[in-house]
Parts: sequence; C-alpha cells; structure tokens
Amino acid sequence: MVPRKSAEGVVGLPAGQALDWRTLVGWLRDDGVISAEEADRTIARCSSAHSAQHPVQRLSVVGMARASDGHVLDDQMLTEWLAGRCGLNYQRIDPLKVDVGKVAEVMSAAYAERHKVLPVQVTPTEVVVATAEPFVRDWMPEVERQTRKSVRMVLSSPQDIARYTAEFFALARSVRAATKSGGNGSAISSFEQLVELGKSNKQLDANDQGVVQVVDWLWQYAFDQRASDIHMEPRRDQGVIRFRIDGVLHPVYQLPLGVMNAMVARIKLLGRMDVVERRRPQDGRIKTLKPAAAGVRGDEVEMRLSTLPTAFGEKLVMRIFDPESTVKDLAALGFVPHDAQRWEALTRRPHGIVLVTGPTGSGKTTTLYATLKRLATEEVNVSTVEDPIEMIEPAFNQTQVQAHLDLDFAQGLRALMRQDPDIIMVGEVRDLATAEMAVQAALTGHLVFTTLHTNDAPSAIMRLMELGIPPYLINATVLGVLAQRLVRTLCPACRVREDDETTVRSREALAELVKPWQISGGYRPFQPVGCVDCRMTGFKGRMGLYELLTVTEAFKDKVSREPHMESLRMQAVKDGMRPLRLAGAARIAEGLTTIDEVLATTPPIQ
Repeated sequence: MVPRKSAEGVVGLPAGQALDWRTLVGWLRDDGVISAEEADRTIARCSSAHSAQHPVQRLSVVGMARASDGHVLDDQMLTEWLAGRCGLNYQRIDPLKVDVGKVAEVMSAAYAERHKVLPVQVTPTEVVVATAEPFVRDWMPEVERQTRKSVRMVLSSPQDIARYTAEFFALARSVRAATKSGGNGSAISSFEQLVELGKSNKQLDANDQGVVQVVDWLWQYAFDQRASDIHMEPRRDQGVIRFRIDGVLHPVYQLPLGVMNAMVARIKLLGRMDVVERRRPQDGRIKTLKPAAAGVRGDEVEMRLSTLPTAFGEKLVMRIFDPESTVKDLAALGFVPHDAQRWEALTRRPHGIVLVTGPTGSGKTTTLYATLKRLATEEVNVSTVEDPIEMIEPAFNQTQVQAHLDLDFAQGLRALMRQDPDIIMVGEVRDLATAEMAVQAALTGHLVFTTLHTNDAPSAIMRLMELGIPPYLINATVLGVLAQRLVRTLCPACRVREDDETTVRSREALAELVKPWQISGGYRPFQPVGCVDCRMTGFKGRMGLYELLTVTEAFKDKVSREPHMESLRMQAVKDGMRPLRLAGAARIAEGLTTIDEVLATTPPIQ
C-alpha cells in the first residue's frame, strides 16, 4: 500500500483507519529500514498465525533486522520510527514524570482502555495524550470538550500504554479508596478533595484495601525504577514520595497526609515495628518479592526500614537491598584486573584483617557481601556482627548489635570467638575495644573483614593508631585496605563522543586531574546527553572506583619507623596502590563516566 497525504498533512493511512501490520512492513521496506528480503521473511512469518496484538507489538516479536546495522527492531524503535513517519512526537512514558492524579481526572479508565489512549501530561491549557494509533482521532473532540483544553497527541509504545493505563488508574482508585475510608464516605471527584480529606483527624486503617494497594504500587515502582531508597516525607500540606536512583533523589508522587500516615503504619506493621509509637526513631526490615514476569516468580528483596519523627509527622526511609548484588563478580563491581587479582589474593589468606573504607553510601556493604558470598562454602563458617544487619544471607551466621542488651561490636566479636568461626565480618570498627577484639581474632587464626570511615586507604592505618592499636600489632594482623567510591556511569543509549576540539581540552583537564601521575594509552571521552532510558540525566547505573593498599614488608617497616601519612602513601604506591582519582581517570578514558563525576566523588591525589 502506498502511503498518501491526508487532510492533516500526515503521510500515512486515511483518517480514522487503524494500523495494519502488512502496511507497516511495506513502509519499513520503502523507507529502507529493513531490506526487501527481510520484509518477505516477516510477511511469511506473520501470515502463518493470527494475532490480536497491535501491529507494532506483533512485528517487534518477529525479530526484524535493521538494514543499516543488523540491530533487532523492538517495539520502542518501531514506535519511534512510526512517529517520525507520521509527523508526530515520540514519547516513551516515564512513570516518575507523570502526575497520576491529574491523569485520572482527564478520562475514566474504561474510556482510556476502549480507545487505547493514555494522558501523560496535563497543563493549564493542554492535555498530552499518548496513543499507538496515529490516524484514529475520533476521541480527541470529546476529550477537548470535557477538559476544555486542547489535546496534543504523541506516539508511544502500545505495550507501555496498556501497562501504564492499568497501573495509573489502579493507583488512582487505591488512593481514592484509602482516602474515602478516612473521610466522610462521600464520593471523591478530584485529587484536590483527597488533600482536604487527608487533613482530617480521622485515621485511616493500615489494613484497608486501598492502603494495601498503594503500598504495593509503591514497591513495584521502586523495583522497576532501580531505586536504592524510598523516602516518604511528611510536609506541611501533603506527603512527598521520592526515590533515590543512582545516588540522586527523584520526586515520584504527592499524597494527602492522611493517606501517607496510613501507608507508613502499614509498612511499620509489616516490618514488626511499634505502630503506635511515633515519638522516637525505630528500625525494622521487610522481605518481599519483585513483581513476577511472564509467570516466573519474582526475586526476593530485602528492605531495611528506618523511621524518624519530624516537624510534620513521621518520616520513613526504606533502603532496598537487591540480593543480586551479593553474587556479582569483581568485574561487575568495577574492579580493574590489576586490583581484582590483588584483592582475590588478600581474601584467600588464612588469617589477618582486611579493611574496607569509604563514606556512607560508597558501596562497602556490597563489596563485602559479594566477597563473603564467594568465600562461604560448606567447609567454611562465616559469621558476622552488624549494626544493623544489612541483608539476610542464608550462607552467613549473622548477629545484630543490640545496645540495650550491652551487645556491642566488641561483645559480639568476643562471643563469636567461641563459635569456631573461620571468617568473621565486623560491621564497623568504632572504638578501641572493637579494634582490639579484631586484632585478637586475627592473631588467633581468623580472617577478619571490617570497615572504617576514612577518605583513603592509607588513612585507615593512621586511624587504627589513633584508636590505640600499636604499630607492631598492625603489622602482625592487617593484610590490606580497600578504599572505594561509587560514580554514576554514562547512559549507553544516549552518550555521545566528544568532538576533536573538546577531546583535546578534556585530555588536558584529565592530565591536570591526575598529576603527578601521567596518562597514556587510548582515550575515548563521552558526554552525557539524556534520554528516556536515563530520565534525561545522561547517567544510568553506578560503578565502583577502588584504591587497594597491600601491607608488604617494606610497608611494615614504614609503619614501624615513619608512621605518618606521606611516607605510608608513598610506600603504598610503590607497592602497587593506584589512587582513587587515578582509577576514576581510567574510567573516564574508557568513556564510562565524566570528569565532573570523578571530581565530585574522589579525594585529590596527594
């Protein structure tokens, strides 16, 4: 079929006609997106079976190869191509940027499902509606009449429209139901009324079906968006939900305070916390499941809960621990081969102390759990003392510090010594008593892993001396120190290569960054751009930067004779340590991150 120009100036089918997969295949061939042979193969495969799927979805599962590079065309690529051909804007629906309350007011769920459209943005003068049928527009006049706003149509994947139509309107129904149960029972016509009802003194039931559904939605969205933390924050007039993704907080949703209080009560109940007590901080944990995919049971996820009384109510933070992080290999964690080999050698030693240092949120727990998980065989007894226990790991024997029972790190470590352990992990060395017990455990033939809060690896040695551990005991027990940071990695979908002129300037900046070291080898710098995959940030995911100090005989001599930072750092470098900023420079040269990211997270080279 030859596309023609309609009255609206769009090249395609006549107005009102739905898409057909055969027409799309012909357009793809005519535009040179697929070859003639690929078009014939696709027609042969699709003709053999009847399907009620949208044509874009039907073609996306065939596995058509793009003529230019052989890349398999998925539904997003096909939709983006179709939008360009029809003269419409393509939009990938980002649930974090959709105001679900306003979307639910534009049309009913039944209307959206019948016409297979979904509002994605509402402004004072315009409603942006996503559709997968660019030529079916009979619904537009009715929406404009009902909303008294102009409608702008964008093209989105039919799979995304179907998924988010169900999720957005289910969320709106859940919030309505939750608020109605705490209000006067009258019908709710808008989310503005929810705010008013949320201010009422009547308490919502934490077990109300609406509250349960909103909590389930919150967790599902957090897992889908790769969030590491969920923040539920009460403000003066409303509650705010934010997700931390790749180290940066993103606003997600706003709720009436009454609904948020009920959600917090529900989560506290599941975390076995005191629901009534709101005047003091509490800690808890929940184990739940990720949403099932294609009938497969979702993975278990640990969430650590922490509440804090604030001026406007109780704030709740849920830290999400993905069990997949405990089985990562060293390359997945970000270790370069030079450091990976040395770290493996350290962790295979029969006894001694291995320290991991860095600020809060630098990935120390992930590194330790991933390392211990590989060491925890059936022949080895791995025991930990933590405050709090970050993730429940069946391969470990984990003990929670309990200050009200006088069970601190030192007492817990002393008790573990009588439990016949092979490998011990101490959550943190905070005082001399804990440091002395760790030294004693190492001297009696145990391998001890622990953490310190220092800026770099050599500083950990000085910190032990400041706590009161004499140099000769440090030399006898400490095997090595790993300092680490996390940096955001560039989104592979949208990053762009720097031009030649910019590359010269950035190489000069990088050379200045790593002085007195010198950079050599390949250099492939990229810049962040921003796309729907990375929520327009230009970054997606994080990776570790590492600085590994190994205690050699020469280093021990420095600890005994010249125990000051400068001499220790120089000797560590001679023994193979690469500073954190140098590790970051290597990742910049590989095109994985940027100079600004490394500058923001690593200490300067001294």
